[in-house]
Amino acid sequence: MTDIESRIDTSRPHTARIWNYWTGGKDNYPVDREAGDRIRELHPGIGDYAKADRLFLGRAVRYLAEQEGIRQFLDVGTGLPSADNTHEVAQRIAPDTRVVYVDNDPLVLAHARALLVGTPEGRTDYLDADLRDVDTILDAASKTLDLSQPVALMLLGVVIFVEDDEESYTIVRRLMDALAPGSHLVLSHTVTHPDMPDVDAAVAFWNEHGTPKLTQRTPAAVARYFDGLELLEPGVVSCSAWRPRTPTPDVAMYAGVGRK
Repeated sequence: MTDIESRIDTSRPHTARIWNYWTGGKDNYPVDREAGDRIRELHPGIGDYAKADRLFLGRAVRYLAEQEGIRQFLDVGTGLPSADNTHEVAQRIAPDTRVVYVDNDPLVLAHARALLVGTPEGRTDYLDADLRDVDTILDAASKTLDLSQPVALMLLGVVIFVEDDEESYTIVRRLMDALAPGSHLVLSHTVTHPDMPDVDAAVAFWNEHGTPKLTQRTPAAVARYFDGLELLEPGVVSCSAWRPRTPTPDVAMYAGVGRK
């Protein structure tokens, strides 16, 4: 058994595996499926959040690669590999794109070795690091990415695991400060919203039974992550409402894209 495999805990449900279950994946365990079903009972639409977030990723990466000419992506909090991962979307448009994935979940890392393989023209790499390890992330990523050129920083559904507000804003700011002008921040975050009270109940259940615990923030608090950046239209909105091809219902996962 490798060091990474020895860190996989199948006795408690885990966020990445539950999201994998909700999106139809097979990289999960009975404990994850049981928790996922219980959360869906509390909030029947929550499984749609994972799918909406994945679709948002695809639209954002496609826009950045096609319209902004971004050829470097730093994807922190990757989650379990699924259909249309960041490198797949970007390298279909520009095969020479370079992508670095960052996660500290052992199951994610075990799958990354086998599944996160890019084009021969580009490069795909992955790092075992926590979002809070900003210096480690930047130092290791610089071995694959040229940080003097624009980079898209992808933070989808990961800042929610930093409980302290100011610490979370500082982490995002430090990462963006290290990137060149023309870089972009792509961020999504679970929100608390008066129109969606059942979301709060689902999050409370998760924080009691699952790992790691997550923090909800208001849409206005999510918008603060983009302070100092040029926030692209339509701003910070439900991720299902960020430039969709067809209108879809809002979900309590808000997202935005900002340009440095």
